Amino acid sequence: MASVSIITVNFNQKEVTEALLNSIERLNTFKALEIIVVDNASKVNPIPEWKSKYPEIKFCRSEKNLGFAGGNNLGMKVAGGDYLFFINNDTEITAGLIETLASYLDQNPKVGMVSPKILYYSEPDVIQYVGFTPMNFITCRNKCIGQFEKDNGQYNNISGPTGFIHGAAMMVRREAIIKAGFMHENYFLYYEEMDWCERVRNTGYEIHVNTNVTIYHKESISVGAKSALKEYFMNRNRILFIRRNAGFMNTFLFYCYFLCIVTPRNILNYIKSGDSNFIGVLLKAIVWNFTHSKNSEDLGYKI
Repeated sequence: MASVSIITVNFNQKEVTEALLNSIERLNTFKALEIIVVDNASKVNPIPEWKSKYPEIKFCRSEKNLGFAGGNNLGMKVAGGDYLFFINNDTEITAGLIETLASYLDQNPKVGMVSPKILYYSEPDVIQYVGFTPMNFITCRNKCIGQFEKDNGQYNNISGPTGFIHGAAMMVRREAIIKAGFMHENYFLYYEEMDWCERVRNTGYEIHVNTNVTIYHKESISVGAKSALKEYFMNRNRILFIRRNAGFMNTFLFYCYFLCIVTPRNILNYIKSGDSNFIGVLLKAIVWNFTHSKNSEDLGYKI
């Protein structure tokens, strides 16, 4: 029987992470399991308390915020499972989730990554994810299938290829990681799991979704307030993803589209909405991609 390592990253959300751990303890029946919690430089280190509260769990801590990719990479370094199940700390599992995804990878050796159906925790009859469409490399746009739809069973019992897995819940075959490598930490926020999917797919593995099982995600349905951090990394990493994955001609066409259409449109929208301070953030994200290699570890933003 294959073994599974669950990896989750905590950053200043002690109670949220504990709710996840409690849901695993309460609902999981899969035996060949280890749980790894990475604390990503929280202001107050929760690990000493957790070690006594959850003695069966592995904990590791970074004294520097490594971002989503870096935190999960740290967990990978100590994981022993045949399959690694990366889940956001603001999720809660359902019965049968882990064994179903592990069994699916057992039965489909060509599949390198698989995600379950994801529903919003606050509105558990509303879908967040049942798959992604492929990426348009000229616009760097794709669609999250089913998002915001009421879950009436219209996507039940679907398993097969999808454009991308979802970073909130993704089970990955160890052999796929060995071939593709860890997540690239230069993204820090956004697009890192999509980049990882492309690299895993390029090694010959398929990317799948399996809607026979569900996980609940506590991310808000409403779009949160804009922040300079989000605007910077969404734009910087959108360009970076294309640079790393689209090839020369598609990258050239994307630059034409982004610089001639997206950038002027965004600047006008910033002005209209009173967010003119974001103009500099957008321009900084663009300039970074012209002044740094696609593998640069310089994030260009003070975290």
